[in-house]
Amino acid sequence: MPVTSILELNDAVERGLPKATLRNVARRVFSDAGEQRAMMHRIVPEATYKRRRERLTPAESARTERLARVVATAEDVWQDREQARRFLTTPHPEIGGKTPLDAALTDKVALLILRQFGFTRPA
Repeated sequence: MPVTSILELNDAVERGLPKATLRNVARRVFSDAGEQRAMMHRIVPEATYKRRRERLTPAESARTERLARVVATAEDVWQDREQARRFLTTPHPEIGGKTPLDAALTDKVALLILRQFGFTRPA
């Protein structure tokens, strides 16, 4: 069932997102299967991911949702998937030489990335 509100998204994350969600986010950023797996395994270790049946844990789901939000925002701002990918995978001095993708994997940094690069929409 598609999520249509922030409340539904929060409930879905707390229940655990479907395992395929993480794979789909990785595919939005990387076309190379090896790079996709490397990103996925930074959120869920490889052996753990293989043992997972259908759903991620709430903590894994929260990291996946945060990453998906940063990816979606970059795509929305650039209106070009390839430019968004370049942004997400290029180190930036404003975030300590990390890539936005790397920085987004830490808890509070995803929102800071969005603010730092002006990814806020006027009301």
